[in-house]
Amino acid sequence: MWPPPQYRKNDVESGTNRQLYPSMLESPQLRWSFIRKVYSIVALQLLLTVAVGAVVVSVHQISHFIVSTRGGLAVYILLVIAPLILMCPLYYYQQKHPLNLVLLGLFTISLAFLIGLSCAFSNGKVVLEAVILTAVVVVSLTLYTFLAAKRGYDFNFLGPFLFGAVLVLLVFALIQILFPMGRVSHMIYGCLAAVIFCGYIVYDTDNLIKRYTYDDYIWAAVSLYLDIINLFLALLTVFRAADA
Repeated sequence: MWPPPQYRKNDVESGTNRQLYPSMLESPQLRWSFIRKVYSIVALQLLLTVAVGAVVVSVHQISHFIVSTRGGLAVYILLVIAPLILMCPLYYYQQKHPLNLVLLGLFTISLAFLIGLSCAFSNGKVVLEAVILTAVVVVSLTLYTFLAAKRGYDFNFLGPFLFGAVLVLLVFALIQILFPMGRVSHMIYGCLAAVIFCGYIVYDTDNLIKRYTYDDYIWAAVSLYLDIINLFLALLTVFRAADA
Protein backbone atom coordinates (compact mmCIF):
# COMPACT_ATOMS: atom_id res chain seq x y z
CA MET A 1 0.00 0.00 0.00
CA TRP A 2 1.16 3.55 -0.78
CA PRO A 3 1.56 5.83 2.27
CA PRO A 4 -1.08 8.52 2.75
CA PRO A 5 -0.43 11.87 1.00
CA GLN A 6 0.48 13.65 4.23
CA TYR A 7 3.35 11.20 4.75
CA ARG A 8 4.44 11.18 1.14
CA LYS A 9 4.76 14.95 1.19
CA ASN A 10 7.36 14.79 3.95
CA ASP A 11 9.17 11.74 2.63
CA VAL A 12 12.89 12.50 2.88
CA GLU A 13 13.72 10.08 0.08
CA SER A 14 11.56 12.00 -2.35
CA GLY A 15 14.20 14.74 -2.39
CA THR A 16 11.66 17.55 -2.24
CA ASN A 17 12.16 18.51 1.41
CA ARG A 18 15.85 17.86 1.85
CA GLN A 19 17.77 21.01 2.63
CA LEU A 20 20.42 21.77 0.05
CA TYR A 21 22.65 23.67 2.49
CA PRO A 22 22.68 24.52 6.22
CA SER A 23 20.42 27.35 7.44
CA MET A 24 18.34 27.20 4.26
CA LEU A 25 15.42 29.61 4.73
CA GLU A 26 13.46 29.03 1.52
CA SER A 27 11.31 26.02 0.73
CA PRO A 28 13.52 23.08 -0.34
CA GLN A 29 10.67 21.80 -2.49
CA LEU A 30 10.54 25.03 -4.52
CA ARG A 31 14.33 25.14 -4.90
CA TRP A 32 14.47 21.50 -6.04
CA SER A 33 11.71 22.25 -8.55
CA PHE A 34 13.69 25.23 -9.86
CA ILE A 35 16.86 23.12 -10.17
CA ARG A 36 15.02 20.39 -12.09
CA LYS A 37 13.59 23.04 -14.44
CA VAL A 38 17.01 24.52 -15.15
CA TYR A 39 18.63 21.14 -15.80
CA SER A 40 15.74 20.16 -18.08
CA ILE A 41 16.38 23.29 -20.18
CA VAL A 42 20.13 22.60 -20.26
CA ALA A 43 19.46 19.00 -21.35
CA LEU A 44 17.25 20.22 -24.20
CA GLN A 45 19.93 22.73 -25.22
CA LEU A 46 22.56 19.99 -25.30
CA LEU A 47 20.29 17.69 -27.34
CA LEU A 48 19.65 20.51 -29.81
CA THR A 49 23.39 21.19 -29.98
CA VAL A 50 24.14 17.53 -30.70
CA ALA A 51 21.43 17.42 -33.40
CA VAL A 52 22.61 20.59 -35.18
CA GLY A 53 26.27 19.63 -34.77
CA ALA A 54 25.59 16.18 -36.25
CA VAL A 55 23.95 17.77 -39.30
CA VAL A 56 26.91 20.14 -39.81
CA VAL A 57 29.39 17.27 -39.52
CA SER A 58 27.38 14.91 -41.76
CA VAL A 59 26.65 17.39 -44.56
CA HIS A 60 30.18 18.00 -45.87
CA GLN A 61 28.98 20.73 -48.22
CA ILE A 62 28.51 23.03 -45.21
CA SER A 63 32.15 22.90 -44.06
CA HIS A 64 33.31 22.98 -47.71
CA PHE A 65 31.26 26.15 -48.29
CA ILE A 66 32.76 27.79 -45.20
CA VAL A 67 36.39 27.18 -46.17
CA SER A 68 36.17 27.45 -49.96
CA THR A 69 34.08 30.54 -50.70
CA ARG A 70 34.08 34.21 -49.82
CA GLY A 71 30.49 33.96 -48.73
CA GLY A 72 31.51 31.15 -46.39
CA LEU A 73 33.86 33.46 -44.51
CA ALA A 74 31.08 36.01 -44.09
CA VAL A 75 28.74 33.29 -42.82
CA TYR A 76 31.39 32.09 -40.36
CA ILE A 77 31.93 35.63 -39.03
CA LEU A 78 28.15 36.00 -38.66
CA LEU A 79 27.98 32.71 -36.75
CA VAL A 80 30.75 33.90 -34.41
CA ILE A 81 29.08 37.19 -33.54
CA ALA A 82 25.46 35.92 -33.57
CA PRO A 83 25.57 34.31 -30.07
CA LEU A 84 27.16 37.49 -28.65
CA ILE A 85 24.45 39.65 -30.22
CA LEU A 86 21.65 37.32 -29.09
CA MET A 87 22.86 37.32 -25.49
CA CYS A 88 21.88 40.99 -25.10
CA PRO A 89 18.13 40.62 -25.84
CA LEU A 90 18.18 37.21 -24.14
CA TYR A 91 19.40 38.80 -20.91
CA TYR A 92 16.95 41.69 -21.21
CA TYR A 93 13.90 39.50 -22.02
CA GLN A 94 14.87 36.46 -19.94
CA GLN A 95 11.65 36.69 -17.91
CA LYS A 96 9.32 37.50 -20.84
CA HIS A 97 7.63 34.26 -21.90
CA PRO A 98 7.59 32.92 -24.66
CA LEU A 99 10.05 35.40 -26.21
CA ASN A 100 12.77 34.18 -23.85
CA LEU A 101 12.41 30.62 -25.15
CA VAL A 102 12.55 31.78 -28.79
CA LEU A 103 15.72 33.78 -28.13
CA LEU A 104 17.19 30.87 -26.19
CA GLY A 105 16.52 28.53 -29.13
CA LEU A 106 18.16 30.92 -31.61
CA PHE A 107 21.13 31.39 -29.28
CA THR A 108 21.57 27.62 -28.90
CA ILE A 109 21.27 26.93 -32.64
CA SER A 110 23.79 29.63 -33.58
CA LEU A 111 26.29 28.30 -31.06
CA ALA A 112 25.59 24.72 -32.16
CA PHE A 113 26.62 25.59 -35.73
CA LEU A 114 29.99 26.83 -34.47
CA ILE A 115 30.48 23.69 -32.42
CA GLY A 116 29.51 21.55 -35.41
CA LEU A 117 32.11 23.30 -37.55
CA SER A 118 34.76 22.75 -34.87
CA CYS A 119 33.90 19.06 -34.83
CA ALA A 120 33.81 18.86 -38.64
CA PHE A 121 37.46 19.93 -38.79
CA SER A 122 38.51 17.50 -36.03
CA ASN A 123 39.23 13.79 -35.93
CA GLY A 124 36.18 11.75 -34.90
CA LYS A 125 38.17 9.99 -32.17
CA VAL A 126 39.28 13.34 -30.74
CA VAL A 127 35.67 14.59 -30.64
CA LEU A 128 34.51 11.41 -28.90
CA GLU A 129 37.28 11.69 -26.29
CA ALA A 130 36.34 15.33 -25.61
CA VAL A 131 32.64 14.43 -25.27
CA ILE A 132 33.29 11.57 -22.84
CA LEU A 133 35.70 13.56 -20.67
CA THR A 134 33.35 16.57 -20.65
CA ALA A 135 30.45 14.39 -19.50
CA VAL A 136 32.52 12.78 -16.74
CA VAL A 137 33.87 16.12 -15.47
CA VAL A 138 30.46 17.87 -15.54
CA VAL A 139 28.69 15.08 -13.65
CA SER A 140 31.53 14.78 -11.12
CA LEU A 141 31.76 18.51 -10.43
CA THR A 142 27.99 18.84 -10.18
CA LEU A 143 27.77 16.06 -7.59
CA TYR A 144 30.74 17.49 -5.72
CA THR A 145 29.16 20.96 -5.57
CA PHE A 146 25.84 19.63 -4.28
CA LEU A 147 27.60 17.57 -1.59
CA ALA A 148 29.89 20.47 -0.64
CA ALA A 149 26.92 22.85 -0.38
CA LYS A 150 25.13 20.39 1.88
CA ARG A 151 28.17 20.40 4.16
CA GLY A 152 28.15 24.20 4.34
CA TYR A 153 30.80 25.14 1.77
CA ASP A 154 30.25 28.28 -0.28
CA PHE A 155 31.93 28.98 -3.63
CA ASN A 156 30.78 32.55 -4.15
CA PHE A 157 34.37 33.74 -3.53
CA LEU A 158 35.39 32.19 -6.88
CA GLY A 159 33.58 34.89 -8.88
CA PRO A 160 36.33 37.59 -8.99
CA PHE A 161 39.11 35.03 -9.53
CA LEU A 162 37.28 33.36 -12.43
CA PHE A 163 36.51 36.72 -14.03
CA GLY A 164 40.18 37.67 -13.86
CA ALA A 165 41.18 34.28 -15.23
CA VAL A 166 38.85 34.71 -18.22
CA LEU A 167 40.43 38.10 -18.97
CA VAL A 168 43.87 36.48 -18.94
CA LEU A 169 42.56 33.74 -21.22
CA LEU A 170 41.16 36.29 -23.68
CA VAL A 171 44.50 38.14 -23.81
CA PHE A 172 46.28 34.80 -24.31
CA ALA A 173 43.92 33.99 -27.20
CA LEU A 174 44.53 37.41 -28.77
CA ILE A 175 48.30 36.89 -28.56
CA GLN A 176 47.84 33.49 -30.17
CA ILE A 177 45.95 35.06 -33.07
CA LEU A 178 48.51 37.83 -33.62
CA PHE A 179 51.64 35.78 -32.88
CA PRO A 180 50.95 32.02 -33.32
CA MET A 181 53.21 29.99 -31.07
CA GLY A 182 52.49 26.47 -32.27
CA ARG A 183 51.00 23.27 -30.95
CA VAL A 184 52.35 23.50 -27.39
CA SER A 185 50.77 26.91 -26.82
CA HIS A 186 47.43 25.53 -28.07
CA MET A 187 47.67 22.75 -25.49
CA ILE A 188 48.52 25.27 -22.74
CA TYR A 189 45.57 27.45 -23.77
CA GLY A 190 43.21 24.45 -23.81
CA CYS A 191 44.37 23.24 -20.39
CA LEU A 192 44.00 26.71 -18.84
CA ALA A 193 40.54 27.12 -20.37
CA ALA A 194 39.48 23.67 -19.12
CA VAL A 195 40.55 24.49 -15.55
CA ILE A 196 38.80 27.88 -15.65
CA PHE A 197 35.51 26.47 -16.91
CA CYS A 198 35.65 23.64 -14.39
CA GLY A 199 35.73 26.43 -11.82
CA TYR A 200 32.77 28.10 -13.51
CA ILE A 201 30.74 24.87 -13.38
CA VAL A 202 31.26 24.74 -9.60
CA TYR A 203 30.56 28.49 -9.23
CA ASP A 204 27.37 28.50 -11.35
CA THR A 205 26.07 25.28 -9.79
CA ASP A 206 26.56 26.86 -6.36
CA ASN A 207 24.61 29.90 -7.56
CA LEU A 208 21.90 27.58 -8.86
CA ILE A 209 21.58 26.03 -5.42
CA LYS A 210 21.66 29.23 -3.37
CA ARG A 211 21.41 32.51 -5.23
CA TYR A 212 19.42 32.41 -8.47
CA THR A 213 15.81 33.50 -8.04
CA TYR A 214 13.00 31.35 -9.40
CA ASP A 215 12.50 33.76 -12.33
CA ASP A 216 16.15 33.45 -13.41
CA TYR A 217 15.76 29.95 -14.85
CA ILE A 218 16.69 31.05 -18.39
CA TRP A 219 19.90 32.82 -17.39
CA ALA A 220 20.85 30.00 -15.00
CA ALA A 221 20.44 27.52 -17.88
CA VAL A 222 22.47 29.74 -20.23
CA SER A 223 25.31 30.00 -17.68
CA LEU A 224 25.55 26.24 -17.15
CA TYR A 225 25.19 25.53 -20.87
CA LEU A 226 28.04 27.92 -21.72
CA ASP A 227 30.22 26.36 -19.01
CA ILE A 228 29.69 22.90 -20.48
CA ILE A 229 30.22 24.01 -24.08
CA ASN A 230 33.36 25.98 -23.27
CA LEU A 231 34.77 23.05 -21.31
CA PHE A 232 34.11 20.78 -24.29
CA LEU A 233 35.80 23.21 -26.71
CA ALA A 234 38.79 23.56 -24.37
CA LEU A 235 39.23 19.79 -24.14
CA LEU A 236 38.75 19.51 -27.91
CA THR A 237 41.58 22.02 -28.35
CA VAL A 238 43.86 19.98 -26.09
CA PHE A 239 43.12 16.65 -27.78
CA ARG A 240 43.35 18.15 -31.25
CA ALA A 241 46.76 19.66 -30.48
CA ALA A 242 47.96 16.37 -28.99
CA ASP A 243 46.71 14.47 -32.06
CA ALA A 244 48.40 16.82 -34.54
